[in-house]
Amino acid sequence: MSADDTDHDDPEDTDVRERIEQEADRAIEQFDEGIVDLLAWVLDTETRARIYVHLRQHPESTSEEIAEGTGLYPSTVREALAALTEEEVVTRQKRESDGAGNNPYEYSAISPSDLVNTIVGDIQSELNTVFNLDDHIGGETTLEPDDEPVTISVEDADQDASESDADASEDLSGDADEDDDV
Repeated sequence: MSADDTDHDDPEDTDVRERIEQEADRAIEQFDEGIVDLLAWVLDTETRARIYVHLRQHPESTSEEIAEGTGLYPSTVREALAALTEEEVVTRQKRESDGAGNNPYEYSAISPSDLVNTIVGDIQSELNTVFNLDDHIGGETTLEPDDEPVTISVEDADQDASESDADASEDLSGDADEDDDV
């Protein structure tokens, strides 16, 4: 009996496939919710986080498209977009069209590494305040007045990877030259 002769509509196989698909869908949903929760902490609200995620997936969306894609009320989306644009988390430009109508704004979100850079200074400042707590409450100080024991730097992972690749290429070409000398 060949593999082609087996019954592909076996109920047990269908049940297993359905369960796997359901578990995969559940895992994706939990992952997405975790990302939204993390972004809600960074962006202050779940609404703003959902808009950010939608714009990363669908850049150059209008407020109506964002409302439709996120399930949020259009007025809520417009209000959040105004704040996100003012904070430079979202950029906007007029949508170009050939017709003579009202051209809506289309929005795009900044990259995640740029988003992290917008908050890293605040986080660093808060952590340094905790480290220097004794200075703030009149206790004994162990640090110089301008000491900031916490320094946070953010590097773009894509940039790091390309730099590492370039360094590896230089190392390989250097090794090849050394082998020629032997």
